[in-house]
Amino acid sequence: MMKKYLLVTKPGIIFGNMVSVIGGFLLASQGRVDFSLLFATIIGVSLVVASGCVFNNYIDRDIDRLMERTKNRVLVKGLISPLVTLVYASVLGIVGFVLLYLFTNLLAVEFALLGFVVYVGLYSLYLKRKSVYGTLVGSLSGAAPPVIGYCAVSNQFDTGALLLLVIFSLWQMPHSYAIAIFRYKDYLAASIPVLPVKRGISVTKNHITLYIIGFIIAALMLGISGYAGYSYLFVAAIVGIGWLIMALMGYTAADNRIWARKLFIFSIVAITTLSIMMSVDYSQATSTESLLTFVW
Repeated sequence: MMKKYLLVTKPGIIFGNMVSVIGGFLLASQGRVDFSLLFATIIGVSLVVASGCVFNNYIDRDIDRLMERTKNRVLVKGLISPLVTLVYASVLGIVGFVLLYLFTNLLAVEFALLGFVVYVGLYSLYLKRKSVYGTLVGSLSGAAPPVIGYCAVSNQFDTGALLLLVIFSLWQMPHSYAIAIFRYKDYLAASIPVLPVKRGISVTKNHITLYIIGFIIAALMLGISGYAGYSYLFVAAIVGIGWLIMALMGYTAADNRIWARKLFIFSIVAITTLSIMMSVDYSQATSTESLLTFVW
């Protein structure tokens, strides 16, 4: 009975975002962890993400029935009515935002709202179906959770928060493009204008390589700028170079689907590793006042 309500929230996505929220939170905490605040932030963000995923399932129920990997989703099979789905999504979102408002700060709430509006409003409702740039815009929503975690502690958008936003936005691109390659037939069947469908797989491989290079630079900057320690810096370099080598192997891959799936799996390993490392190997920034500090 309850399983269908859990599945429609996309638990895998919620878990991934929980890891990044914790990473951003502990990075900003610098060893002084407020566990009640951490718990409230995790629950609040998870509920907001769950709400966005339920709304996404509602919006995508027509195209989900056209794709092999989504044709058995709860709403496609009619296990939950559209009206109940909308009420469920709304309740999850309201409770999540209220928790963040009560226990964190306005800046964290604003980033949660930004991520939600981008994912549900801009991406799901329009850009996913209409533009090849849907993935690019949607990456901002995927980058919001670690920034929310960071801002819940710091209550400011400084260089550390900016770097988290850039790191996770850049990571989203090759991660999503890899999915679009090994699920190419699904996206083609549903007429979703992802880059491989509109511009070709060869062009997509070039984009993947460039975004991974950008990701490596941004990830290293978190250590170079003094927010994370030397262990983080070393691991980020190893993970980034490994991901880049795997991307370059795509140019000679005999089977693009197999290569893209491996790239996708490694992308999850990469971002999880970075989230863990920034959690345990923080380093107090040399200056508490950043040139890019904005107190909202």
